[in-house]
Amino acid sequence: QVQLVESGGGLVQAGGSLRLSCAASGRTLSTSGMGWFRQAPGKEREFVAAISGTERTTKYTDSVKERFTISRDNVKNTVYLQMNSLKPEDTAVYYCAADVNRKFTVTTTTAEYDYWGQGTQVTVSS
Repeated sequence: QVQLVESGGGLVQAGGSLRLSCAASGRTLSTSGMGWFRQAPGKEREFVAAISGTERTTKYTDSVKERFTISRDNVKNTVYLQMNSLKPEDTAVYYCAADVNRKFTVTTTTAEYDYWGQGTQVTVSS
């Protein structure tokens, strides 16, 4: 069983930065697609960013393009989300997810992901 543990969330003022980490255990995910999703209270979980397992192709939702960067360190079996120029609208619980069988492409669909972390809270104040 794969376990994903997010960390790095916290409280930050608008315009600030945070780096989220997602540490995976249970198996090596170097060839798996990895994604970040977020969910605000009372709202549905939405796609944020994803990275492929082979060529490290990335994809972002429009609202975070040019501000967020997803990356991975396969030696550490860890995925990161660097978040810059944070806005109050970015406030949410951020979840890491693994698409274990997708090696060459990325997906934005929650149903395609096989494992999920517990989430880390990101709060951006005005």
